[in-house]
Amino acid sequence: MNTDKLILITGAASGIGLHLAKTLYDQGKKLALIDLKETRMRQEFPESDRIMYWPGDVSRVDFWEKVLGKLRQERLLVSHLVNSAGVIRPGFIRDFDLKDIDFHFDVNTKGSILGIKFLADQMKAQGFGHVISISSLAGLAPVSGLSLYSASKFAIRGFSLAAAAEYRPFGVDISVVCPDLVHTPMLDLQLDYPEEAKLTYSGPKKVLTPADVTRVILQLMQQPKAMVCIPESRGLLAKVAGIWPGLAEIFRKSLETKGEKAIKSRRKPGEG
Repeated sequence: MNTDKLILITGAASGIGLHLAKTLYDQGKKLALIDLKETRMRQEFPESDRIMYWPGDVSRVDFWEKVLGKLRQERLLVSHLVNSAGVIRPGFIRDFDLKDIDFHFDVNTKGSILGIKFLADQMKAQGFGHVISISSLAGLAPVSGLSLYSASKFAIRGFSLAAAAEYRPFGVDISVVCPDLVHTPMLDLQLDYPEEAKLTYSGPKKVLTPADVTRVILQLMQQPKAMVCIPESRGLLAKVAGIWPGLAEIFRKSLETKGEKAIKSRRKPGEG
């Protein structure tokens, strides 16, 4: 029987998922990489018997059923699932297309919930395992202009915390990671939405990198916690803003002004 422990990573073609996958590969881990962009994933890694590519749509039940089928067929035990797949499309509520609702919730929320449901049950049968999902500080404090993204991240944070309590008695850890701004393609995309993204860019001038988030995830794998904010200081501010939204409104104007300046400094000449 093949008892190699496998780590599954969704959203493995770019951003946090890609950096985490490369780091774990360098550490000698056996990986199953999940993303719709199979070609991009294969371009990032050498041919290796320690990497499997499982392209698919994480929002579909039949995809996760296929994942379980592969695990059973290969008799693989899963030590970790990292739900890193995520999307964003800024837009004020008065402007966004109704299709954007499914766009955000299918991947950011439903995809992660399905991953937790299918893999945590598998881990329960094993008697061990750890699922880590990526939320956001926008999942702690609401962000206007990113209402759908924020709502989808609130949802997976809440689900993860509830799941953590349910699966802990069976030796399965469920964690949720809430980072501040991370320099990924999703952040760069928001530069095309200067009005909607003012609050996004209102934080520190130096944003997090995928390496920063990877470092925390690796620590979390060693010492599981239900929730981690990156950095914890900004997480505290987000928690306060989430509990007392009226207090956050006092600082809105100054934060928007700060964000507007940051966007202008990051945009290339001629982009507005």
